[in-house]
Amino acid sequence: MAAANTTAAGTATAAPAPAAPAAPVQVPRGQVDLVDFIDWTGVECLNQDPSHSIVNALKQTLRDDEGLHLASDSDEQLLIYIPFMQVVKLHSALFKGPEEEGPKTVKLFSNKEHMGFSNVNDYPPSDTLDLSADHLVENKPATLKYVKFQNVRSLTIFIEDNQSGSDVTKIHKIALYGTT
Repeated sequence: MAAANTTAAGTATAAPAPAAPAAPVQVPRGQVDLVDFIDWTGVECLNQDPSHSIVNALKQTLRDDEGLHLASDSDEQLLIYIPFMQVVKLHSALFKGPEEEGPKTVKLFSNKEHMGFSNVNDYPPSDTLDLSADHLVENKPATLKYVKFQNVRSLTIFIEDNQSGSDVTKIHKIALYGTT
């Protein structure tokens, strides 16, 4: 027989237990969050829902607010361009999102400017991440092919699809870790 949920006083309740708070991000040893090195004047995101823009997932204080997110507009794909104010070495990337609508296939391009949906498949990605639904909620950065990201002036992120194949992709947080 399954045990009923109980309150601190020991009385039974029908309400499920609240979700545990998210685990703190496990920043890789020797790496820093590169958010302070992003050139915000050049950040772009193609196919974003105007009411759920890239700043919700990328900016320091906004990306930690569970109520805010980046969402795609006309289909599940997103193309994000992130320039840096100085050359960085990119070690890992964290993508956090809902299990159903979070990103699945993520292609990263180092120093590729002016990419669009029409030519994104013309270039080989510097790395490709195949994110699982568990990965999106773990708060653990995915390690990148470090040798491919040594002299990064800009990063283009192509979200090709999402976990469920639905028309909308949602991302709560994007964090990039590395060194300068």
